[in-house]
This record gives sequence, structure tokens and C-alpha cells, in this order.
Amino acid sequence: MPSVDEVKKYIDLWNGLENYVNQEKALDMLFGEKCRYNTDIRDVLIKCSALNDFYSTNIFDIHSVAKHIWKLNIDKRLIDGDLSLVKDISEVMVGNPPQKRTFYSFATKYCSHHQPEKYAIYDRYVEKLLMDFKKRGDEFSVFKPSDLKEYDCYMKVIRDFQNYYGLRQFTVKQIDQYLWQLGKEYFNQYE
Repeated sequence: MPSVDEVKKYIDLWNGLENYVNQEKALDMLFGEKCRYNTDIRDVLIKCSALNDFYSTNIFDIHSVAKHIWKLNIDKRLIDGDLSLVKDISEVMVGNPPQKRTFYSFATKYCSHHQPEKYAIYDRYVEKLLMDFKKRGDEFSVFKPSDLKEYDCYMKVIRDFQNYYGLRQFTVKQIDQYLWQLGKEYFNQYE
């Protein structure tokens, strides 16, 4: 059952995972200090490459993704917390011949690392966990699985989750860390 104590427990667990903590600090430095803006293709490329590597997003044509993001001129939209940006970033033409691909989870990660309090990270473990809470009868939000792939709805569900369980004292980033770890722990034991 989600509670303040449970979230604190998983945040403490997260803080004890040296590899994740160091990767997140490196990404924070990259996205927040070294390559804050998205006006230079080289900055976007290095950020995309780092995310692809650290999160194992399996994007095989990282240059096309970086060029796509760079061309979108996203900095003001990131600052504004424009949720439609996730969809715009996620839909990319990649490969040879070019094919349209959707990198939804990657796009949420890219936005979240720029604005962690405006963009939650989508992950399959988080989706499965949210659906599991709903199936148990917890009425924290009204949604179906496909709604979680619509980013504005996904963010609403995350906020509803925070409110329903009395978790407003935690940041969006902390809720991400809690849900991801709990989902990974719970569902890996059955896979």
C-alpha cells in the first residue's frame, strides 16, 4: 500500500544504489550544467547518447533522434512544461529507409532530465504497477492502459496517485523512483 513511509523506504533504497545515483548525478550535470540548452546539435547528441546508454532505451539511430529534437527548438516549451512536447519528441523518422518510430519512454526521460518536476518518466514497470493498483480497486484515478501512452493523461494519473495516497510532500522525481523500484521488484519476481 503506497504510504509516506513506503516512499521514504524506496527513496532510501535508491540512494543506496551507487550505480543509479552516480548515473543520475552525471545526467543532472549534463542536462543542468554542461548542455542545458538544445540549440547545438552536439549538446543534444551527447544527451541522447547518455540517456540511451544509461537507460538502455535501444535506440539504434541516435543521431536521427538528436537531430529531430534539435530541429524542434524545444527550450521554451521545456521551461513552460508543455506536455505535448513529449509526443513531438517521441515521433521520429529513423533508419534507412526512414521509418516512423515512437520512442515514448525515451521522450519522457529527455524532458524529465531537463525539468524533473514538470515531467514524470514513463516506464513499463510504472505502467504495470499503476494498472495493478487500479485492478485492486484503488480508485485513485480513472484511466485505461492506452491512456498512459497519452502524456497529459499519464501526468494526471501520476498527480492523482500522489493526491489519493497523501504523497504530495514528495517530488515528481521521487515518485518516479518509488514507482519504478516497486514495479521492478514486484514484477521481476513473476517474470
